[in-house]
Amino acid sequence: MGPPSIPVLDVGGTHVSSGLVDPQTGTLVGPVHRRHLDGAGSAAEILDVLVAAAGAVSVSPGATWGVAIPDPFDYAQGIALFHGVGKFESLRGLDLRAMLSARLPARTRQIVFLNDADAFALGEWAYGAASGYRRCLGLTLGTGVGTGWIVDGRIVSSGPGIPPGGRAYRLEVGGAPLEETVSRRAIRRAYWAAAGDAGADVREIAGWARDGAPAARRVLRRSMRALGGALGPCLRDFAADVVVVGGSMAASWDLLEPWWLSGFADGAQPPPIRLAANPHHAPLLGAARFARDSVD
Repeated sequence: MGPPSIPVLDVGGTHVSSGLVDPQTGTLVGPVHRRHLDGAGSAAEILDVLVAAAGAVSVSPGATWGVAIPDPFDYAQGIALFHGVGKFESLRGLDLRAMLSARLPARTRQIVFLNDADAFALGEWAYGAASGYRRCLGLTLGTGVGTGWIVDGRIVSSGPGIPPGGRAYRLEVGGAPLEETVSRRAIRRAYWAAAGDAGADVREIAGWARDGAPAARRVLRRSMRALGGALGPCLRDFAADVVVVGGSMAASWDLLEPWWLSGFADGAQPPPIRLAANPHHAPLLGAARFARDSVD
């Protein structure tokens, strides 16, 4: 008999997903359950949603849970550190491991936490587009810029080329944080300034850019060049074998990639770039792999 299926949660600012994963094959066992989550809600409201999502999964007693969740978070201790990030502020200082353990529907062996960008990268390394590569950067482009760095199946957060803590949002462009240029809010703000449209979202801006609209193309080109300029030296020094791209903006990667490459200094070329094989569920798969390795 193979290893038991692992229950997992993927916690985002607007939703939480739950499911069971077969860690041997990296496949989902049964459906994925998705619930709306108000990141501005009270601690009790947020915890209720997490517990409800977990309760939708059929779990055997003694299971180890894997939970992918954004930072700032003390992943080893299971304590939320959210402050000044516009979500989950009510959880700051709370021991989520203890609070979830007390309310999960079946007795748990343990709960292990990892960063959601790391979970994406690990899921793609173990079961997806980065399979077979030693050194992988998982890059997620959506609300912000997420990065997960993998070496031989291990999540790493320090070393040559790796930004502080492994997080690209800690990089700077022109003396300002990277996400002041490369993020949903930054792109929307730039398009508002360029075209006077405050309501346009990134998906619409990308569509107009694809149709040749000058303002849309100018805004996205600037954003992607900045991303290339910031990550190019990281990829070189990290010696990445592959980059896997996910997140909502990955749907427009054929449009964005040439502009990203144009930001690399001196025409430097990145390693092979792959779109995520499991764009929606890679964090769940990575959380399961991490949980499995934590108890082996």
